[in-house]
Amino acid sequence: MKKFISSSPMLLIFLLALLVAKCGARSEKKPELSQESIAVKLADIKFTDYAPKMIYSGVIASKTEGRPSFKISGIISKIYVKEGDKVSRGQLLASLDLTEINAQVQQSQQQLDKNNRDLNRIKNLYEDTVATLEQLQNSGTQVSVANESLRIAKFNQQYAQIRASENGTVLKKILNEGDFASAGTPVLQIIGTTSKDWVVRFGVSDKDWANIKQGDKAEILIDAYPENPFTGTVSEIADAADPLNGTYEIEVKVLPGSYRFAPGLFSTIQLKSTVKRQLMMVPIEALTEADGTTGYVYTLNDDGKTVVRRQVKIVFIEKDFVAVASGLDGVSRVITDGAGYLTQNSIVNVSKN
Repeated sequence: MKKFISSSPMLLIFLLALLVAKCGARSEKKPELSQESIAVKLADIKFTDYAPKMIYSGVIASKTEGRPSFKISGIISKIYVKEGDKVSRGQLLASLDLTEINAQVQQSQQQLDKNNRDLNRIKNLYEDTVATLEQLQNSGTQVSVANESLRIAKFNQQYAQIRASENGTVLKKILNEGDFASAGTPVLQIIGTTSKDWVVRFGVSDKDWANIKQGDKAEILIDAYPENPFTGTVSEIADAADPLNGTYEIEVKVLPGSYRFAPGLFSTIQLKSTVKRQLMMVPIEALTEADGTTGYVYTLNDDGKTVVRRQVKIVFIEKDFVAVASGLDGVSRVITDGAGYLTQNSIVNVSKN
């Protein structure tokens, strides 16, 4: 009995030490138990050569659209065509009243005749040593000047009319018979009607301008023919921006084929650049956040358990994929399923399925 009592304090101390050891072991394992792993799946990053697709709108126009005018001023005597008429190259379109112009020709002719008579008289006097050499030379100069004046008057007489420079259609009459036409003022608006004359012009941004090259192919959708896309080719690219709107004008030549075109037809132009760059395509499920062209995805570290949050530059989103330009260098796979639950400190368990 005494032996049992004397050994009880020792037993109590032993039991107490064992309890403390168990509590310490339990406290050491506590963080591991609280950090539960998140099941995730990985997807391969795909690489693609990307050519940007650009969509703009514009109206059909004629490359050979013209606004003919008279070389000199005068009263319009006759306009031989009306709006909608077909014209052929060289056809007479309009003429001025020739009363004043013919009078100028006659006046120039009479002045030349007088100067020629004066020259002959001075020659005879010079031979008789009555006139001087200077008088003879001055008289010859007057003849030359009068001759040139007559040539100018006849030239103006010839161009007191307008003729068609190309085959086309009269779109609009700007002036009418009896109106006073100043030199260079358009009288008619004419568009060419050959199949190679049709173009569409539109302005593009500076970024798209850098990706467009002469000869690039285009697809043109015209509202008048919604089920028939037309093919086109970039024919002209502006070297400077329009000072009014800051865009660069692009001209695309359109081939109508057997279809009938008219100026002003509204169209949508789809350009596909030949300038390509390599982009990374990741599944859209990998994108956890996005703001404009900035997004975030998670990738797996080499230990297979921890993750890294990466910022990427988004170029575009197409169907189930996100095109990324940068931010994934040296990475071949991204986390898809489970990415929405991750943080920088997450522990993951990669699913094999």
